[in-house]
Amino acid sequence: MIEILKASMEHSKEEGYLGQVQFKVEGHEHPYEITLQSKRGKDDWSYALNFLQESGKEEDIEAVEDLLEDDEWFDMLVDAAQKTIVK
Repeated sequence: MIEILKASMEHSKEEGYLGQVQFKVEGHEHPYEITLQSKRGKDDWSYALNFLQESGKEEDIEAVEDLLEDDEWFDMLVDAAQKTIVK
């Protein structure tokens, strides 16, 4: 249902964890990008969801917002970004 295209995450003492994941959703015309931020890198993630390159339908992005309310899908995106941190 979600295909990850690209993921990245950085960590700094000042900003905490800042990551981005580009992904496609099955049946949606345009891909998305989510920006993730957390001070501690635990369960306190805030995020911003946008279309990756060009705007699509409002109902599509609302459907993805609903999808991300399911912890399984949201955690998959967070995990993809966290795996890219260089330690």
